[in-house]
Amino acid sequence: MKARVTVMLKAGVLDVQGEAVRHALGSLGFAGVNGVRQGKVIELDLAETDAAAAKTAVDAMCDKLLANAVIESYRVEIL
Repeated sequence: MKARVTVMLKAGVLDVQGEAVRHALGSLGFAGVNGVRQGKVIELDLAETDAAAAKTAVDAMCDKLLANAVIESYRVEIL
């Protein structure tokens, strides 16, 4: 079973990388980009066959390692 985790900075947390990308896009002539939020996508290949158990396990992985709960939020998709 596969899982995809999308991790993003929480609203209100300054996204320095996103701002750098926004600025670079403007410099390249892409006008009208008012904001950029940058995150990360993590794909996991799991041995688990039960979707609910896989989601529980991936949530635990996010809480312990994959996301910083203080400044990041995450979304888990079981594929």
